[in-house]
Amino acid sequence: MRVSVAADELTGVAEVLLEELRHRGHEPILHGAYAEGERSDWAWASESAARDVAEGRAEHGIVACWTGTGAWIAANKVRGIRAALCGDAATAEGARRWNDANVLALSLRRTSPAELEEILDAWFSGSSSEDEDDVENIVHVQEIEHPR
Repeated sequence: MRVSVAADELTGVAEVLLEELRHRGHEPILHGAYAEGERSDWAWASESAARDVAEGRAEHGIVACWTGTGAWIAANKVRGIRAALCGDAATAEGARRWNDANVLALSLRRTSPAELEEILDAWFSGSSSEDEDDVENIVHVQEIEHPR
């Protein structure tokens, strides 16, 4: 699976994240501090990764910055993106199930390598709920994004 990945600096779990993705057989598309010549600031890097997902170049995105918050905010500004800031596996699993999240936001500072593995396990094994209420919520989020 193609996963667009962005970080604003190569600190914390940034390097471990790439190793984990490749170990799992995913093809990372690199942005920000991972990509030479690209602007690494969190807003620009996260936007690039989110656009890859929104425009079909990647199935999922992962964006990261020191707290994860800026990366999360920037990714969510891209139409069609439902980014979730996840600090644990339960949140990642819920984001995939109930929110049909397509971009995972991480804190480079707070995420340990062990937590990262658990979060990625939950994220990639999760899928969107088919429960009628959950589907209606996702449809409503899309309507908010695309007012008539």
